[in-house]
Amino acid sequence: MKLFSFRRPAAPPEAKASRTQALVALLAGHRPQWTPRDYAGLAREGYLRNAVAHRCVRLVAQAAGEVRFTLMEGGRESEAHPLAELLARPNPRLSGTGLMEALAAHLMIAGNAYVEAVALGGELRELHVLRPDRMRVVPGADGWAQAYEYTAGGRSVRFAPEDGGGAPVAPILHIALFHPLDDHYGAPPLEAAQVALDLHNAAGAWNKALIDNAARPSGALVYGGAGNLSDEQFDRLKEELEQNFSGSANAGRPLLLEGGLDWRPLSLSPKDMDFLEARNAAAREIALAFGVPPMLIGIPGDATYANYAEASRVLWRQTVLPLARRLGQELAGWLAPAFGEARLALEPDLDAIAALSFEREALWRRVSEADFLTDEEKRQAVGYGAAD
Repeated sequence: MKLFSFRRPAAPPEAKASRTQALVALLAGHRPQWTPRDYAGLAREGYLRNAVAHRCVRLVAQAAGEVRFTLMEGGRESEAHPLAELLARPNPRLSGTGLMEALAAHLMIAGNAYVEAVALGGELRELHVLRPDRMRVVPGADGWAQAYEYTAGGRSVRFAPEDGGGAPVAPILHIALFHPLDDHYGAPPLEAAQVALDLHNAAGAWNKALIDNAARPSGALVYGGAGNLSDEQFDRLKEELEQNFSGSANAGRPLLLEGGLDWRPLSLSPKDMDFLEARNAAAREIALAFGVPPMLIGIPGDATYANYAEASRVLWRQTVLPLARRLGQELAGWLAPAFGEARLALEPDLDAIAALSFEREALWRRVSEADFLTDEEKRQAVGYGAAD
């Protein structure tokens, strides 16, 4: 039952006038309570408690983790390279797929992703993904990041550029999504979907509370007695209504009325408000923030795409591949100096993506039929490096 709280006018004449006539008390909720805009709040209310947000994060992160990267050395494909071996098994507990999936998920939820480089004897040995909520950027006098401080279990570890263990790379790679109001931290898609996320969660909690309370609708409390409510009566009634009959947890609780009070049900009901459609609309906004076509997460009534295959191609082209390229560029630019190479690059292997196979076949057919192109130009047109 959605209730409006009483408001006592400050001026005595207005307070007097408000009690000489029949009193209609619409009980409403307080100001909306939004999920805290921090990693813990967004992760808890979004990824852990909202099926739509959870599925969107998993869909994007898993797809990014499945992308196979081709290591390019000086514009040519390198089949065997220490960097490729390191990325295939970053550490004993994590695979290359797990590394990319974790980085993508952190970017979706926190807007930031951190990787630690571990070196031994001047040789880069392992890569570890660090939790974004435990990392703090330490800005220098010039405003740029001077160091990173990681806190866990009540202890803090400081990472500075000179703490690379002899390896010619910085100990921490920080990947951040664009944030228009912050110089150091990124803005996560989950934060942009916060309003829709809270609406989706609140609608579910409200429906559950209505079911628990026999699905009784909201209404109005009318006072039609002679005389005025005393200050004590007014305050008591207001306090009881706010504590016992407001909020989703008390939806549908019956009222015990006395002293000329009358409860009149309103025509506003869950059916009128159409909670199901409201939840679907909120789910579409959540999917929009993550760049996931609603069709892929099972939202009914969405006919934006002709079929599932087209929606899948849109997901890969507009969301997964740009994210995968960003991760590949960041990792290659960070780790290349450790192998004495300044022109290493990680490029997604489009041929290995099943969702894009139709596009690749059409491209190969057009290029193969182009007799005016040389074999070298055809290789470059389909994304391959120069032949040896």
